[in-house]
Amino acid sequence: ERAFELTCCWWAAVPTPLPLGARAPARKPRPLATPARASATVRPKNEVEQKQLCAFGEYVAEILPKYIQQAQVTCFNELELLIHPDGIIPVLTFLRDHTNAQFKSLADLTAVDVPSRQYRFEIVYNLLSLRFNSRIRVKTYTDELTPIDSAVSVHKAANWYEREVWDMYGVFFANHPDLRRILTDYGFEGHPFRKDFPLSGYVEVRYDDEVKRVVAEPVELSQEFRKFDLNSPWETFPAYRPAPETLKIEAGTKKEDAK
Repeated sequence: ERAFELTCCWWAAVPTPLPLGARAPARKPRPLATPARASATVRPKNEVEQKQLCAFGEYVAEILPKYIQQAQVTCFNELELLIHPDGIIPVLTFLRDHTNAQFKSLADLTAVDVPSRQYRFEIVYNLLSLRFNSRIRVKTYTDELTPIDSAVSVHKAANWYEREVWDMYGVFFANHPDLRRILTDYGFEGHPFRKDFPLSGYVEVRYDDEVKRVVAEPVELSQEFRKFDLNSPWETFPAYRPAPETLKIEAGTKKEDAK
């Protein structure tokens, strides 16, 4: 009896077939669902947090006026400090040990190359305070020949970060325990993240079957591997090929009579 009830219910749900040529009755359209309100993709401005960061930036600038050159709060509620290169160790130590800071985690250390500046390299330290759930960005500057102090004595995590900056940008960190390349191969020439580094590089690596090992040779762009076709793909179709341009007479000149 239970199986019969289920069968009847299933059969009741099947639509009745219409005779040949008949049209199905018009169905009432379903109302469209109201779209959900889109949330903002950018973190909204927090007035309370911004005031706290501004006050803390002024406080740090008053305590370390010798090293702090600029303090500002970005749109993502993060404090940003621009310091003198000589103040890397004192500023990072202060931000790590101060009771109201406790930026004990070095989340990232990177660099930016701006060749138009006198000090082309901008070193960026991204710090995190787990105690206050806050972030701070410390920036300093240097050039190709001037070394800056290593932050390994303050944050152990800066070891490999500084090796990467040295490998990619060529910024020398003084007093680093093991400053050597970390991403490129042995004997690599140049620093790839510099703006003046060629896209093709200086050498190319290939496997030499004669010597049975990998060899490095100067970059060679053979003619058979170079493409000189500068036309767009739309010009290959005759229907879309423009008509040959006739010689245009310059303004102020007269057309010579045919002889």
